[in-house]
Amino acid sequence: MAKTDIEIIKPLDYEKIGVKAILFDFDGTISTLREGWERIMEPLMIEMISGSSPASEDLVQEVKAYIDESTGIQTIFQMRWLVSKIREYGYSDIVHDEWWYKDEYNRRLMESVQERIDRLNNGDVGSKEFLIKGSKKLLDALKERGIELYIASGTDHKDVINEIEALGLSEYFLDAAGAPERRADCSKIKVMKDLIDEKGFSPGELVVIGDGKVEISLAVDMGATALGMATDEVKGFGLNLRKRDRLIDAGAHAIVADFSNYEDILKWLNIE
Repeated sequence: MAKTDIEIIKPLDYEKIGVKAILFDFDGTISTLREGWERIMEPLMIEMISGSSPASEDLVQEVKAYIDESTGIQTIFQMRWLVSKIREYGYSDIVHDEWWYKDEYNRRLMESVQERIDRLNNGDVGSKEFLIKGSKKLLDALKERGIELYIASGTDHKDVINEIEALGLSEYFLDAAGAPERRADCSKIKVMKDLIDEKGFSPGELVVIGDGKVEISLAVDMGATALGMATDEVKGFGLNLRKRDRLIDAGAHAIVADFSNYEDILKWLNIE
């Protein structure tokens, strides 16, 4: 598989597919503004679980495995897992609720994210610096063809909107939904159900594109077409083998590394 080729995992039934809407995940699929979030979450979790005790290698590996496995879910559910592990290991005398840990994680993460947004807003860098390769070309092509575009993310709603605007992408999406404030609801499930139940799209008319197993497995369960993005968020292009394996396990119909061969993606989806 060349880095920008489409790897077909499961053939599509083109008699049942007529794409009218595409739902994108945001972080790691289009945007790299939050690249490195794992490097923030991992030490936070280890610190909070181990307390003043040295962290064992087993604990470190357990945290690493969980973060890798949970990519794409809302942060609050990851923090709920953290609370359960703090109690299980019993090293810390004080156990806060999941919202406290989420706030602390966001505080640490937003230091780097805001620095990147400031560089964008100040004109120090262009949006291309924080976009997966080919993103705008694909979005332009889809918009020109009248495909309705949506965003669903596990990141807090206000931050998703802010980051879409910072990257100059607001014009492309009819709606964008992030995690609701102070509610542990899955925005991705809600948006997919709304597109089918309220907007009236059939599963064959809906495509879901994302780098996390959550949105891919949900798409497959609902009968939509699932394109897995095995993106390298550091470089912004090229294949991430760990993501590839995870997305195949989640049931993706096909895998791409980035959007540089966006015309091939359109052809695969039978979008003319």
